[in-house]
Amino acid sequence: MIKRLLKSVREYKKASILSPLFVSAEVIFECIIPFLTAGLINEISSGCGMDTITKYGIALIIIAIFSLAFGVLSGHYSAIASSGFAKNLRRDLFEKVQQFSFANIDKISTASLVSRLTTDVSNVQMAYMMIIRIAVRSPLMLIFAFISSVLVGKKLAWIFVGIIPVLMLGLFFMIFKVMPLFKAVFKKYDAMNASVQENVKAMRVVKSFVREDFETEKFTKASDDIKKDFTRAESILAFNMPLMQLCVYASMILISYFAAKLIIGSGGTYLNIGSLTSMITYSMQVLMSLMMLSMIFVMITMSAASAKRIVEVLEEESTVVNPENPIMTVVDGSIDFENVSFKYSEHAEKPALTDINLHIKSGMTVGIIGGTGVGKTTLIQLISRLYDAGEGTVKVGGIDVREYDLEVLRNEVAVVLQKNVLFSGTIKENLKWGNPDASDEEIIRICKLAQADEFVQSFPDKYETVIDQGGSNVSGGQKQRLCIARALLKKPKILILDDSTSAVDTRTDALIRSAFKTEIPGTTKIIIAQRISSVEDADLILVMDNGEINGMGTHSQLLADNEIYREVYYSQNKAGGEANE
Repeated sequence: MIKRLLKSVREYKKASILSPLFVSAEVIFECIIPFLTAGLINEISSGCGMDTITKYGIALIIIAIFSLAFGVLSGHYSAIASSGFAKNLRRDLFEKVQQFSFANIDKISTASLVSRLTTDVSNVQMAYMMIIRIAVRSPLMLIFAFISSVLVGKKLAWIFVGIIPVLMLGLFFMIFKVMPLFKAVFKKYDAMNASVQENVKAMRVVKSFVREDFETEKFTKASDDIKKDFTRAESILAFNMPLMQLCVYASMILISYFAAKLIIGSGGTYLNIGSLTSMITYSMQVLMSLMMLSMIFVMITMSAASAKRIVEVLEEESTVVNPENPIMTVVDGSIDFENVSFKYSEHAEKPALTDINLHIKSGMTVGIIGGTGVGKTTLIQLISRLYDAGEGTVKVGGIDVREYDLEVLRNEVAVVLQKNVLFSGTIKENLKWGNPDASDEEIIRICKLAQADEFVQSFPDKYETVIDQGGSNVSGGQKQRLCIARALLKKPKILILDDSTSAVDTRTDALIRSAFKTEIPGTTKIIIAQRISSVEDADLILVMDNGEINGMGTHSQLLADNEIYREVYYSQNKAGGEANE
């Protein structure tokens, strides 16, 4: 896990090495100060002159300046290294997520991915900064201070040997109790993020059903669960400071008591007053180092759970990968399904698609109808390898889709998904997702074909109108037409509309389909729709039921031979007739 995380350090290796080097120098100079102070006190006790005091004073000032300078440099480079490491880690995570197939995204929830990219990375960043600075400083300070205390205080150093185990046992006990709480709290963070994401995304639904109080209560419950875990953890960690103070004051009392006995008993020959003051300083350094180590252990304990979650994403392999020698050209838009079956999960009891056999010639218009959950969307997602078929073969241009370069294949298959998405930015920027090099004239022409130009021109800023996050400042029908225009700008060999005209009126729907015939006659067009009027003039219509193709043919053929199609057709016409009456 550590090895995988360290790959994200990259260009910040230099800063990561300089920080512990400078902090080591800082510790050495800091440990010299009490040693010189002891010498100064002993010289004053012996009745030295001002020359001696001045020499000691100058030496102490120089050492203090060096210690301060190295400390500042260490802090500077640790900040650069940790923030750079976090930047690279976020980028690596984001790039990995971009490579995920739909199956990977189904496995790791969106809310969990957001938590890992934010909270978890911040925890790991903080831990990394502490490791390259404080985790170096504290052990070195502990070692040098203990060695110095042995040189200065001699037998008194044994006091630390008795105090340190007491403090360490207390710290390890606290960490042992706290670790499970931190592991549990990150799962609850995911749940809380999911609640926030769901609520914000569905704010209009929440308000229309007057469910604000219910959603607030749900969020409060999730937040309270996190608070309880953190309160328990912090309550345990609160014993850290009292335990630390107990050890500090106990060591000071013991050092003062035994030092006084040694000074008086030896007449100042075995131990002197300067050594006593240095021992008190070293005791503070030793015990403060232990306290800092305890903080590091707590931070590492908390970040270990975060690190594990981050590495889980980094090591997750996409279920859809490029072949070793991919085919880089899609000849045409013909599509073939040969004995295709598919399950969303290996553990799923029922397949989403069963034994699909379908042959579509390039340039055909194919309509797909069927009830909710019968496999319509699943079928078209296999064409551009958003998922891979579990059994059988899906071919585009006569070649298995698994043999194509992913980018090449998906550039030739434009999909307007059931859930239309517009990104933050202007209308023009959104449309250029289809073709970054499209001119303004081409954008306007395509928007006219998609029946989008009229409402865009009605906006004050026209094509420079800024789209809010998720496209919340345009209607459902407007969003659908912009998404269709974006797909048309791509000039694909296959165009798939997954119920993408459901929010537009029948006249606009007909105009859009008419534009397809004139603008992209050679493009294979697949239209998933609930309205038979949207597909009745298609070259081929599929009727799907329960993950299977229940029937296929033209409108007249299905009306004569297929019970499901006939039932839907007459129910819609009857509803239309009654509405007209």
